[in-house]
Amino acid sequence: MTAARPFTATVLTMFPEAFPGALGVSLIGTAWREKGLWALETVDIRDFSTDKRGFLDDTPAGGGPGAVLKADVVARALDSVEGDSGSRRPLLYMSARGRPLTQARVKDWAKSDGVVVLCGRFEGVDQRVLDARGFEEVSVGDAVLAGGEAAAMLVIEACVRLIPGVLGQAASLSTESFEDGLLEHPQYTRPRTFEGLEIPEVLLSGDHARIERWRQAQREETTRERRPDLWAARPAK
Repeated sequence: MTAARPFTATVLTMFPEAFPGALGVSLIGTAWREKGLWALETVDIRDFSTDKRGFLDDTPAGGGPGAVLKADVVARALDSVEGDSGSRRPLLYMSARGRPLTQARVKDWAKSDGVVVLCGRFEGVDQRVLDARGFEEVSVGDAVLAGGEAAAMLVIEACVRLIPGVLGQAASLSTESFEDGLLEHPQYTRPRTFEGLEIPEVLLSGDHARIERWRQAQREETTRERRPDLWAARPAK
């Protein structure tokens, strides 16, 4: 009986040399290289061009600047992965026009067998392959990047850190930003005084109930100030 395959992130990219990047360090990297709690694969989209010059893109239909990654090339790259996969993983395309990344979406993906992430370049990817293969378009913020590699690393790290055993203290996950619609409270550690600024007295009181009330108040205040959209979306008490 074969062992179950760990959560596997497969990245379709023109630049596989960009990986693992930040995914190869600290607890995330240890969970991959030493513990085998997750796996990372890269697929070079360039290998699937049938053009003798190796072209992956063409001019936009209807005119305009730049170039668009061709649907048939991307489809062949994806089919090389999906063809030997025993399970259906979410297909994610990193795109500024996608639905915003949220912790709720990350938690759903982290429960699956892994993710397949497509990194675009140039003006993007032919919409037909995104529609035909069922890609979810994902945006990591209201900004435009040169390509999807950095965004892919962000999504993968967000998923992997939720895998049991990856982080040292699983209990800390419950108090992080977005877990209950609020941002996290501020954190402090020694020294007690730094450049004339003190650790808030309540955190040194030893009164755990009082500390929890202070942290909750800080979370609410920070969310109101920095993310009024999250505050407005909270259910009325």
